[in-house]
Amino acid sequence: MNSTISRLQIATPDSANVERMLTGLEPRLGHIVRRFREKVPTPEIVLTFEIELEACCREACRGLVEAEYNDIEPAAIKDCPVRIRLAGEEYKRRPKSPNEIGTLFGRIRLDRYRYEALEPGVRGIFPLEMQLGIEAGLATPALAERIGLQSADHAQQQVLDWLERDHGVKWSTVSLRKLSASLSEGLSAFRQPAQETKILELLKKAEQSTGPHQPVLAVGRDGIMVPMRHGAYQEASTATVYVLDRRGKRLGTVYLGQMPESGQGTLSDQLTSLLIGVLAKWDGCRLRYVYVTDAGNHPQAYYKTVLQKMEDPRRPGRLLDWQWIVDFWHACCYLTKLREGLFGETGAGWKWFKRMRHWLRHRKHGITDVLRSATQHRNLAKDLNEARQKLFWDGYDYLRKYARRMAYSRYQRQGKPIGSGVTEAACKTVFTQRLKQSGMTWEVKGGQVIVDLRVLKLSGVWKEAFRSYQRSRPLPQSNQPGSRIGRTPRKLKKAA
Repeated sequence: MNSTISRLQIATPDSANVERMLTGLEPRLGHIVRRFREKVPTPEIVLTFEIELEACCREACRGLVEAEYNDIEPAAIKDCPVRIRLAGEEYKRRPKSPNEIGTLFGRIRLDRYRYEALEPGVRGIFPLEMQLGIEAGLATPALAERIGLQSADHAQQQVLDWLERDHGVKWSTVSLRKLSASLSEGLSAFRQPAQETKILELLKKAEQSTGPHQPVLAVGRDGIMVPMRHGAYQEASTATVYVLDRRGKRLGTVYLGQMPESGQGTLSDQLTSLLIGVLAKWDGCRLRYVYVTDAGNHPQAYYKTVLQKMEDPRRPGRLLDWQWIVDFWHACCYLTKLREGLFGETGAGWKWFKRMRHWLRHRKHGITDVLRSATQHRNLAKDLNEARQKLFWDGYDYLRKYARRMAYSRYQRQGKPIGSGVTEAACKTVFTQRLKQSGMTWEVKGGQVIVDLRVLKLSGVWKEAFRSYQRSRPLPQSNQPGSRIGRTPRKLKKAA
């Protein structure tokens, strides 16, 4: 143990903070190790040993982080840049003020100088916090990222308990919500680029696959009821974009989600922008474009107003050939209505239903044969009451209206999806698993924060979006030589 620390001291850059940390850490670790060696190992002793080691190392690292971050700014205000510039605005220095910041190792005290804007009405800034990437004035980027991932999956009390247990940071629900909202807002600009990159990678993989079919770019959307404040349920919406390879195998999916909104315009805009962004960059093989949904109002309107009129971004004036497929399982729901209307709950009805479901899925003209069979049984039936007649006509009218969207046998031969199971599952993974736990109710704004974080994680693009967000964050500019705050600007007015 002693030789290991000695090597670390040699390899570590000359820093008083590091030396102090190592000097204080060595005897504490040695004491914990000696106590462990003096006892006969048992599961309880081993548990205590590792917990004590973790706490010791965490406290040492917390002290090191606190010292290093505070060392960035000079101790004396006269050594700070008199003025700095940010986004076209100039700011003048003011005295230090402390702030409690959460890190991976616990809470630290950050003494930072405040800079006041010369322009009235513009908020002051803390250059050190901007340099460190402090999120919402509460947490370092490393801790903020972990909190965002936890918030995407767990209720707020679970996140708060985890934060205190694993990182020694005790927060209120107000602080947690503030940080989550800040993350959601900051990451929002990087969701689409990250998702575009993910889809393009999937398309490239599909192009290189082997099989009899063209790769498929598939889209779906659906709605789900979520509990809102004041006891009302309202319809939220989700959308999926996924890729099938030449064998019809799904390679991956990206997700979108939106809390209840009249007309679902935001989700439609996000989905359209994502599709156009992907197709504008795709320069590979020819694709098939498939839209698989039920025949609900919003999914149907999106197809008619957007997909049917969508131009190929790489070939202006030429429309993309989007094919709308009515979900097979929704069609079977209306086939069930036919069965109930014609036969009630009889064994003959179930036998007929199973045969018709097979015809619908596998016969070349399956929907035509199903409607013909239903008509024949309807003509022979003599005891249909009003309720059963309504069931029959509800099912029959739906199947007849969307018959040209139900050529399931042909779709399968072409390697296209016939079910919206991916999107149905998205309703559960994006919304149900997180927003519909026992006793939960939501406001649109708060729920959207969680949904935005969740779709990034479920789409598998969290890391790319978070790193892009950190690279984009603005940094102040300083004209003082040797300052660790900001960069030297090209032009800066002389300090008064």
